[in-house]
Amino acid sequence: MNPLILRGLQYELLLAQELDHIGLGGVIEMEKVTVLGAGSWGTALAMVLANNNHDCLLWSHREDQASEMNEHHTNNKYLPNTLLPSNLKATSDFEQAIQHASTIVIAVPTKAIRDVTQDMRKFLTDKKLFVHVSKGIEPDSLKRISEMLKDELPAHLVEAIVVLSGPSHAEEVVLQHPTTITAASEKMQAAEKVQDLFMNNYFRVYTNDDVIGVEIGAALKNVIALATGIVDGLGYGDNAKAALITRGLAEISRLGISLGAEPYTFFGLTGMGDLIVTCTSVHSRNWRAGNMLGKGATLETVLDEMGMVVEGVRTTKAAYQLAKKQQVDMPITEALYSVLFEGGQPKEAVDILMHRTKKHELEDYKTF
Repeated sequence: MNPLILRGLQYELLLAQELDHIGLGGVIEMEKVTVLGAGSWGTALAMVLANNNHDCLLWSHREDQASEMNEHHTNNKYLPNTLLPSNLKATSDFEQAIQHASTIVIAVPTKAIRDVTQDMRKFLTDKKLFVHVSKGIEPDSLKRISEMLKDELPAHLVEAIVVLSGPSHAEEVVLQHPTTITAASEKMQAAEKVQDLFMNNYFRVYTNDDVIGVEIGAALKNVIALATGIVDGLGYGDNAKAALITRGLAEISRLGISLGAEPYTFFGLTGMGDLIVTCTSVHSRNWRAGNMLGKGATLETVLDEMGMVVEGVRTTKAAYQLAKKQQVDMPITEALYSVLFEGGQPKEAVDILMHRTKKHELEDYKTF
């Protein structure tokens, strides 16, 4: 049997099962949800919602992409060989997308957040729950994504803002491989609602109230993944990779704690978990981009060949600026910044890191 047809039958079976879904909080009630952004992650999350029998509308800024998803139930540019659930609908009509639902999932790149939310204001008429799934920090303003949303959205029309983040590759979620992530919000009731919307037998969601820690961990793991890819591209092996991931976590924690994050968030799904999966998987765009840099490609060539957004490049600039502002020592970030933006050579950057002044390993954790 054609693999696409087989997978489609599997989705339909799961959908039928979810109608009588018991054991993860009771029967799932149908909700109207809009997902903004039909890239790989936005599409994967929309599939989870559709599989949970929610009335999910997936918005694309491209009319041809929306038509492909409606007519053929595919999104071949971002998720080849994947058949979308038959109850998942798509649109390129932004007004329709915003007015469709009381819960809006924002799945666009960090650099598009302000443009999308500014456009959204034209069509907001009542309170909505906003869920963002992007991972980055805005250069220059140094704001996290939830802060950007607060800047742009009318406060009286925002029920709450929730961050949905964790170790999750879209390519595995669409195969219904077990995945576990975190919903974080200053309002726990909102985080719990998002938990209920997404949770099923292959997609487990925890809650957290440490929005700062979750967003910082999500953003900076892309920086460390770029650096890890470079080390792999240089052929330095597993010892170097393990060291870089471990010291990278210390670096992320230092910055997050200086901003008010809870220390132990960085040892959870959105810290250690996301860092591991992004630094070690061939699905990771940031690792792949770093790997190409380590093998001698220029940044311009890498970005051209990737064909999709590599969030870690932009976030490295923001993290470098934020470290200076907070007066936090972030040597890996500084080394990567020199490679990306100052013409530094990858091997020289590694040599500089290895010859830093000696120190006690646990020095970084004294604030815990």
